[in-house]
Amino acid sequence: MTRILAVANQKGGVGKTTTSVNLAASLAAAGRRVLLIDLDPQANATMGSGVDKRGLAHTVYHVLLGSESIAAVRVAAADCKYDLIPANRDLAGAEVEMVNLPRREMRLREGLREVADEYDFILIDCPPALNLITLNGLCAARTVMIPMQCEYYALEGLSDLVNTIRKVRANLNPVLEIEGLLRTMYDPRNILAQQVSEQLQQHFGEKVYRTVIPRNIRLAEAPSFGVPVLYHDRLSKGTQAYLALAGEILGGEPGNPPVSG
Repeated sequence: MTRILAVANQKGGVGKTTTSVNLAASLAAAGRRVLLIDLDPQANATMGSGVDKRGLAHTVYHVLLGSESIAAVRVAAADCKYDLIPANRDLAGAEVEMVNLPRREMRLREGLREVADEYDFILIDCPPALNLITLNGLCAARTVMIPMQCEYYALEGLSDLVNTIRKVRANLNPVLEIEGLLRTMYDPRNILAQQVSEQLQQHFGEKVYRTVIPRNIRLAEAPSFGVPVLYHDRLSKGTQAYLALAGEILGGEPGNPPVSG
């Protein structure tokens, strides 16, 4: 069965897009068929996959409004070895335009039906907000990955997101579960980060990934080259962390994922 995973957190700057792009590349490097969906009007996942958002005739915006199919909008992020449903600034207006459409929360879910069987993994990069666009991502997904920094305000935001996931599961998508919590931009020298990390593990247990994503300059540089960090600096700590995360998701050991090529 295709694993459809939403990468979501209403707090900005926690590494959602970095995780979406680099996990997609790492899973593809492990030989999996991967589709990445950019649901953020900023379109950073699109640009980070080497696709120029300014030259796109059709995007996920047209899928949500029903004027184009997923297959018609899909592009190959050839340098990244995965497929992409791109976005651009048009998506910012989609929420208003979808208000009066039938089954407005299910537009992405219904659009995915025609291509879902072609992939092992579908990753959905959600915007930093709990809005109708994010709701489409949560209704389309089977699980949610929550990237978060280990800081005080992150814990407050996590509570809101968990409550939202519960409401979506109760009313719209009964199969939705939390895939896991991913600690990002982690600095082990920071005492507060250590304390928050320990609290997460105490409260969520096995839902917290063993893999931790460190602060890493190569991760920050890679988007400016339009590639995941795997193809920017294969030996960097950021690359190794996302390869380890892919291995953990695939059932391998965090430090020894089944990566090919």
